[in-house]
Amino acid sequence: MTNQPLADKMRPQSFDQMVGQKHLVGENGIIRRAINAGRISNMIFSGPPGTGKTTAANIIAKHSDMQLYKLNATTASLSDVKEIVAQTSNVFGAGGILLYLDEIQYFNKKQQQSLLEYIEDGRVTLIASTTENPYFCVYNAIISRSAVYEFKPVSPEEIKKAVLRGLDILNAERGTDIKISDGAAMKISSIGGGDVRKSIGLLENAYYVAQNEIDEDTVNELSPSMTGAFDTDGDVHYNLLSALQKSIRGSDPDAAVFYLAKLLAGGDILSVCRRLQVIASEDIGLAYPMAAAIVHACTQSARELGLPEAAIPLANAAVLLATSPKSNSAYSAYHRAMSDIENGYGNDIPLHLQSPLFKGYKYPHDYPKHYVKQSYLPSDLADRKYYEFGDNKNEQAAKAYFDVIKANIK
Repeated sequence: MTNQPLADKMRPQSFDQMVGQKHLVGENGIIRRAINAGRISNMIFSGPPGTGKTTAANIIAKHSDMQLYKLNATTASLSDVKEIVAQTSNVFGAGGILLYLDEIQYFNKKQQQSLLEYIEDGRVTLIASTTENPYFCVYNAIISRSAVYEFKPVSPEEIKKAVLRGLDILNAERGTDIKISDGAAMKISSIGGGDVRKSIGLLENAYYVAQNEIDEDTVNELSPSMTGAFDTDGDVHYNLLSALQKSIRGSDPDAAVFYLAKLLAGGDILSVCRRLQVIASEDIGLAYPMAAAIVHACTQSARELGLPEAAIPLANAAVLLATSPKSNSAYSAYHRAMSDIENGYGNDIPLHLQSPLFKGYKYPHDYPKHYVKQSYLPSDLADRKYYEFGDNKNEQAAKAYFDVIKANIK
């Protein structure tokens, strides 16, 4: 009896056997069309774990006359690449080397630059995979010489096909006739969060503890408390935080609560607290200034409580922000000012604002309505306007106050 994981035993041998990624490997998928046309170029696969990146590379290798070598950048080095090239120098005439480099983000810039040499002279055709955004972690020169393909989380409906196929393989191997309820099959397919390998691993565990049928109770007992393709250091994590912020900015409390729950299912409180506090000032801002104070109190409470109770104040904060009036006027004003600073403007601060004498400075409290007209910006920015009042009730009230105090002031 072998301990080979079921996911490896049933790894697809053709594009037709793959589940998900129809936009890439389906009948009209872009990768499939390229391979059928005999075009095997340098490729970068990005996407969450368990979505078929390694499987696709294996299938592509079968369609080429190149020798496939696999390395994982978490443990490999450039010397491993050099050794492969040296050992296989006699096969260049037969098509060369197809190198599958998993987790390329763990190669530093210098290593990736050195790898580029083998790509440019044709000795190596590269298929690199990463769970992170390749435009942030892959050397630009490698990206410019590669086709970049996004692998997406696989839907539960697609994963279910693999789950049922996996059960057939287990039954055939062991001469059993274990059944699975439709509810259990969908639960297993959903609980992987788009990661086929994770769902297949859960199926395998459920198979060995089942009597005659895998039911939902069995699956629930085996299910991890935190599910999904969740990596607090990876793109999936930041995509969820981005989706949370965009949902709140778009005034959708339902989506905001969903993405909050998704993040908390991964056990991450600190990133959620930081992001909610950013949103309170960036997206709600002066339309409801108290939102920042309320959200700060909610996030502080969440840190003290810990999960699962932390979800309560965080849900309050998310819904409050999603249903609050929105303004980014102060945020936009800051970036306009920063743009001028970065372009070298505004170096001469007016003399009447400089210590110690403040010569010529007019003290506003000595004047009617506590206002007097004088210049505050540097001379080369004297007429610059960074802040524009938002169209919300709070900022319009402030605008009305400004109109009053500045009326008839020359």
